[in-house]
Amino acid sequence: MAAANGKAKEFYEDEKNLNKLCNFLRSAEGPAVREAVMMDKRVYYIKGEKLVNFMVEPKKGTKWPKELPRFSSRPDAIAVCKELCTLQYILRGEKVAKGELEVSRVREFDESAYFTWIYEGDMTNKNLMTTALIIGFLCCTCFPIWPNFLKVFVWYMSVSLLIFIFFLVTLRALIFLFVWIIGYEMWFLPNLFDESLGFCESFVPVISIEKTKDGQLMYRVGVFVAFFSFCYWAVTQPSEFDIMLKGQGDFIKDLYAGTLLSDMSQKDKENIDKPKMPSLEDLLKKLDSEDEEELKEVSEEEAAEKLLDSLIDDEEEIDDEEE
Repeated sequence: MAAANGKAKEFYEDEKNLNKLCNFLRSAEGPAVREAVMMDKRVYYIKGEKLVNFMVEPKKGTKWPKELPRFSSRPDAIAVCKELCTLQYILRGEKVAKGELEVSRVREFDESAYFTWIYEGDMTNKNLMTTALIIGFLCCTCFPIWPNFLKVFVWYMSVSLLIFIFFLVTLRALIFLFVWIIGYEMWFLPNLFDESLGFCESFVPVISIEKTKDGQLMYRVGVFVAFFSFCYWAVTQPSEFDIMLKGQGDFIKDLYAGTLLSDMSQKDKENIDKPKMPSLEDLLKKLDSEDEEELKEVSEEEAAEKLLDSLIDDEEEIDDEEE
């Protein structure tokens, strides 16, 4: 430990040590926070009492950093929280509506008040992720000039990921169906598609199981009958079921082979990203076609002039006869 118990207040008087404490409090190991809107910005806030409780007695399973001293008394934790307010690591706010805060005129720390985190913590990982995102975006925009082997690699990776996700979703649904029929709801990776959780949290827990609610017996019986009727049809009608399986297999083969675009030649598919430059023959043909069109227009004009002249001659002849 960097300092003995009871001397936490003196240890955190150093701003560098206070930054280390805030980095820990803002990490995944820190106290739970809520989201709200303050001054048209999304912020994270926590009640002062919960912050003090966590600093004095962290939640079970929390890994407190060894280089940071623990708080042995509540007054020491409150004194550090007051220092956080003074240095504007946290900002006191007041609730005006659900999910909405406004800046409080009172700036002192109070356990009954709500405090918004101003300190953003260690920005190294965020900066690295932002840099990686920009580089990845630039690489994607330069896809047309990638070498062919990289394009093939990305294609195989995309197809493999698509098939993996499809079979994972199907497996989760089948497991849920089989267990639900016998009266329980079991999900494999229940938080997999929860958008409110982070990447790692989406895979926790691995399995969740609980008893189904009352009144679902008839639904379970109906699903049981429908499912096993389908299984009976698949067994007794092997020709139709085999055709369906063969179609699925051919579809996957076409995905990996890149032959889904059957109306394009292989040469066109290989050169799909290359700029289309007309050849000399194409240019000559285009010039010849333009010349033919011009001649055709000229011939049409001459025919119209001849028709007009003939009409004038006919009118003159008629006038001469009348005289």
